[in-house]
Amino acid sequence: DPSMPGGGSNVAARAPGPEGDLHVPLILEERGKEEEPLKVVLGRKLKKRCSWSPARAAALLLDSVPILKWLPRYRIKDWLLGDVMSGVIVGILLAPQSIAYSLLAAQDPIYGLYTSFFSCIIYTFLGTSRHISVGIFGVLCLLVGQVVERELAVAGYVTDMQGNRTGLGSLENGTFPDCDRSCYAIIVGSTVTFTAGVYQVLMGLLQVGFVSVFLSDSLLSGFATGASLTILTSQLKYLLGLKLPRTQGWGSLIKTWIGLLGSLDQTNMCDLITSVLCLLVLVPTKELNERFKSKLKAPIPFELFVVIATTLASHFGHFKEQYGSEVSGHIPTGFMPPQLPAWSLIPRIALDAFSIAIVGFAITVSLSEMFAKKHGYVVDPNQEMYAIGFCNIIPSFFRCFVTSAALTKTLVKESTGCQTQLSSLVTALVLLLILLVIAPFFYSLQKCVLAVIIMVNLRGALRKFCDVPQMWRANRVDAGVWLLTMATSALVNTELGLLLGVLASAFCVLARTQRAQTLQLGQSGDRDVFKELTAYKGLQTLPGVAAFRYEAPIYYANQTLFKKSLYRNTGLDPVKERARRKRLERGKKQEEERKGAEQGPEASSGNFLPHALPFHTLIIDCGPVLFLDTAGVAALKEVRKDFQEFGVQLLLAQCNTSTIDSLRRGGYYDPETGNVEIIFHTVGDAVRYGQSLLSQNGDCDTSF
Repeated sequence: DPSMPGGGSNVAARAPGPEGDLHVPLILEERGKEEEPLKVVLGRKLKKRCSWSPARAAALLLDSVPILKWLPRYRIKDWLLGDVMSGVIVGILLAPQSIAYSLLAAQDPIYGLYTSFFSCIIYTFLGTSRHISVGIFGVLCLLVGQVVERELAVAGYVTDMQGNRTGLGSLENGTFPDCDRSCYAIIVGSTVTFTAGVYQVLMGLLQVGFVSVFLSDSLLSGFATGASLTILTSQLKYLLGLKLPRTQGWGSLIKTWIGLLGSLDQTNMCDLITSVLCLLVLVPTKELNERFKSKLKAPIPFELFVVIATTLASHFGHFKEQYGSEVSGHIPTGFMPPQLPAWSLIPRIALDAFSIAIVGFAITVSLSEMFAKKHGYVVDPNQEMYAIGFCNIIPSFFRCFVTSAALTKTLVKESTGCQTQLSSLVTALVLLLILLVIAPFFYSLQKCVLAVIIMVNLRGALRKFCDVPQMWRANRVDAGVWLLTMATSALVNTELGLLLGVLASAFCVLARTQRAQTLQLGQSGDRDVFKELTAYKGLQTLPGVAAFRYEAPIYYANQTLFKKSLYRNTGLDPVKERARRKRLERGKKQEEERKGAEQGPEASSGNFLPHALPFHTLIIDCGPVLFLDTAGVAALKEVRKDFQEFGVQLLLAQCNTSTIDSLRRGGYYDPETGNVEIIFHTVGDAVRYGQSLLSQNGDCDTSF
């Protein structure tokens, strides 16, 4: 019996017997659903959140400070060597990069070391990822530097076209009357960092860690690549030894190139030669490190060797005095006393800090989840939000700027045997040694060398251009989002690029529901298999029954398109047909009045001849319809009413439970009007029911 479970695969389109019995569709007993009142649900959740007990307090402490979970289970013999080795190597690599990326953030070199040191310690205690390296990230440094330069200009710290810093700065509020340019730059940077950290902690409290899934890989990759082009351009002035102010506002990349090309005659040959030599050393050696990373126990720290060699050459060659080469200058040892953020600046930098917070969190979570999946453990996105938030809030009191996870250093940690977060603590100890002892020796380090280090580390992001053809072949929508985000971030504005990327991704998802088509289905032989006629050969249409599938949810934004597509593919537009009938009837009446009653209807009956529809039952396969809103239910009601007017029965098949609930709540099933609730769990079941309707009722009037 095809009405019984599992009994209809070989009788999918079998016509009813000679008795003309109405086919009984498969009936599944639904589980009862008891909907609790909203007040009860909220009360239970609040009680769960606010209840207090020693066990809950202990669990909350362990969740908030993950080191208390993994440290007691730490396997010294198995993990310690790998953690120490990876921590030392990352610390050695991180030191010159921290100094270099301080240029991007418009800060003195010492603050880059502070930032890396504090973030490593805090993430050791609060982070859930065993492998990511938290510290300075180039894109965030660029965003911070743009805010710092803008606020410096507002405060009166001016850099002229020759790069000379003029004016002590006349602050409007007079809060920092004795603060020079460097002092005020770190005040702005630390205030941005504090505000971004507060945003991230608030997002953790609100449990919005899931937002990271809305930032697609193509969006983040395009944003990073576009920002990398801006970073690369901003470092060329150091590479050439040009003293140019950092450009602000939209189109800064183009403005920077115009300034560079107009100042080529002022190139410092000492800086240029040093830069070229460093590039000739670092680019091939970086490639060798990458090519033989499987054979090397640890990457060779060529950056450190270049920094040492160029610092010695600059010191003994007196590059600053004889050739005017710009050097890092005095880097103090030890730590400065903590200071509060500038509260008066927060209203001006709040929006900038929000975009920085989102980017930092998204990069950290995406990297932590990627490496967790690779190594078979789980990270908590909300705890990662807390961790990166406090990695910004606490260091902001110690003259630091924004941090996040960094892919390059994370890959180094993984490849050198990192096992747990203890590796970050070892990295912090290496940086502490540099801060207390070694930092002053970098006085003669040329800024062009730091610029070369930054540019060489952008290779990974810039290589994404080579992947564009393959990306375009794989998915043009993702490729389009990547190109739009990259171009806007590079050519217009980095924050605008991120915003447009998010909007473009959301629009693409929405557009896919707008472009969904109503596809006619055909049957494969006598099997209970119904597929699109346009996609497969050998499918057969069913006599008296038309089956269609709409491959999207039906909601307010696409319900009109759904109806248009359905009417177009069925060949019957009820609205147009009604208008046609009215026109014909009106014309018929006028003609009767003109010709007179003796000629009667015979003279004009040819003006209105009904045409037979090829089907009496219309089936919509609702399997792809994930949900219905009020507008969607209303659209289905309208479609049913329109087709019933012309003698066509509308049946819905394969509706999920959410769709069925929406239909019930929306009043789609109304026994008083004859629209009883009949649920078809397969298209074949609906087909057999439709055919049995014709057999029971005889020939239906489907003419129009």
